[in-house]
Amino acid sequence: MFANVISAAGDYFVGSFWAFVPAIIAIALALITKQVYLSLFAGVFVGAMFLAGGEPLGALQRIFEVMSEQIGGNGGILIFLVVLGIFAVLMVKSGGSTAYGNWASGKIKSRTGAQFATVGLGALIFVDDYFNCLTVGSVMRPVTDKHKVSHAKLAYLIDSTAAPICIIAPISSWAAAVSGYADGGIIAFIKTIPFNMYALLTIAMMIVFICLKFDIFKMRKNERIAMTTGDLNAGETDLPTEDINATENSKGRVAHLLIPIILLVVCCVGAMIYNGWSWLHTLSPDELMEELGKPSFNLLDMFSQCDSSIALATGSVLALVLTIVYYAISKAVTFKESMKSITEGFKSMVPAILILVFAWTLCAFMGAKGEGLADGIPVIDGTLNAKAFVQAHISADSMALGVIPFIFFALACFISFATGTSWGTFGVLIPISTAVMSAESNSGLFYLTMAAVLAGAVYGDHVSPISDTTIMASSGAQCNHIDHVKTQMPYATIVAIVCGLTYLITGFSAQSQSIGGSYGATVGICLAIGVAMLALSIGGIVLAEKLMAKKKLAAAGDASIELIAESSDNLETDSENSVQDSAAPVEAEAASDEIEESETEVSEAQSAPSEETPAPVKSGIELTVDEQISHTINKKYDK
Repeated sequence: MFANVISAAGDYFVGSFWAFVPAIIAIALALITKQVYLSLFAGVFVGAMFLAGGEPLGALQRIFEVMSEQIGGNGGILIFLVVLGIFAVLMVKSGGSTAYGNWASGKIKSRTGAQFATVGLGALIFVDDYFNCLTVGSVMRPVTDKHKVSHAKLAYLIDSTAAPICIIAPISSWAAAVSGYADGGIIAFIKTIPFNMYALLTIAMMIVFICLKFDIFKMRKNERIAMTTGDLNAGETDLPTEDINATENSKGRVAHLLIPIILLVVCCVGAMIYNGWSWLHTLSPDELMEELGKPSFNLLDMFSQCDSSIALATGSVLALVLTIVYYAISKAVTFKESMKSITEGFKSMVPAILILVFAWTLCAFMGAKGEGLADGIPVIDGTLNAKAFVQAHISADSMALGVIPFIFFALACFISFATGTSWGTFGVLIPISTAVMSAESNSGLFYLTMAAVLAGAVYGDHVSPISDTTIMASSGAQCNHIDHVKTQMPYATIVAIVCGLTYLITGFSAQSQSIGGSYGATVGICLAIGVAMLALSIGGIVLAEKLMAKKKLAAAGDASIELIAESSDNLETDSENSVQDSAAPVEAEAASDEIEESETEVSEAQSAPSEETPAPVKSGIELTVDEQISHTINKKYDK
């Protein structure tokens, strides 16, 4: 009802570029002010004002209506986050985190080892990005802290093994989401994996940089501060989660950490499978044929058809109950302390939840999942309907076939960055991309285009300050959120540029059926181009860094020589002044001697002739000072 009231005044902004303005404002303010809450609320308010036709009270009312809807619709994710916060508190109280840190410190001997251990754990937890971010952060942060790995670097490692791993894992919540949007379901998703250059190259670049012990831009500064001063947040104090101040069990064991994590993984995966089964088993063979394209279902179908948010909430709560029982039996944490941990865990997640709620509300106002166009006209659906703007400006007839993958990649990057949701971007662009490329549905170009959408969506999600996954990575690493965005952006953008060029070249290659029209040939071309370009990019960055270091060293040497020369000139000037000052008394003494000699000669001439008085000996001051100057200069140059 409210949508109909405001549409008369606000429909001017619907389905136009104005739909992206609220997100642009929120992102710009977040990067400038570093005040995430204020920036997100400003973006939300601008979007509401557009829809309310500039009426402030109506805009505020609409904000809280939409916010309530988003909290209700994402209740499963919020419950999951709170439960993970409770898990983190319980693990600290049990002493398990400290015990694991002490054990890992004995096994992991270097910063490189700590970083590889983080990447390995992130790769193992591939079922869901939220689960990955918070679990890896909780487990590995004590280990990386001991090796002085900055929290910005930890957040980058977590974020780069969350969405990039999930988007190429067939058994994950992301695979389920993509399968729901794509016509080919899970099979279509699997066929996009070799083309998902952003995910594959992000993982590759992360591993190479860890091996090279190499960082760029602000990340390098943060890492140096961490190694030299021990300040793991580079002076930042505004962290996305509250510090957990709990009394630890001094007799904690590694099992107190590992067993709850194993329970969490098993329960969450089991809940996802059960959730899918509970719906599929109620369908008749005809309904299954309509839904899945076959009269029966298997384990993969159960997983892909689940509601991941509800399943994660169910599985995490079950795991929490089992963990509390386990801690009580093992006497690691008393039942009373476990109950107290519930409120403490909730409190630790409040900042992250607040950011997520604002981000979801902003996305809802923008209408990334809006109803799009109807008969060529944007549908008035109570949002700004950004989806309609995208649909209106994309047509296969208006561009060369080979450039379409690159166009969809660029669009996905922008929409995901502006809205902060990769899943919303999937919903907007995957149906459009499959429709545009329907004539090429049996070729590699079809799956290349679909993969370009997935890759661009993950990149935009990776670098957006309002992305839920990025927020979770900051929370898991206890890193300042904007600092995480700034330090991660150069790495992600380098890979995105390589991906864009790869899709452009591969697209034109695949356009010719004789060169790369088949699926297998297109995969080979895409992987070869992507890997080669990434290798050249990394080599160029490392070489440029070495040249810059040499240039700085040479400049420092020239400055030192100039400083020495200037010091020598000053010393010589002081010495000359000293010689002049020393010569004055000598000359006065010589003049006095001459007068005295003249008087003596006059008196002696009157009496008798005498021997000549010897001339005064020349002072040795000048020679001594020159020797001192020469000695001083030689010493400076020797140094």
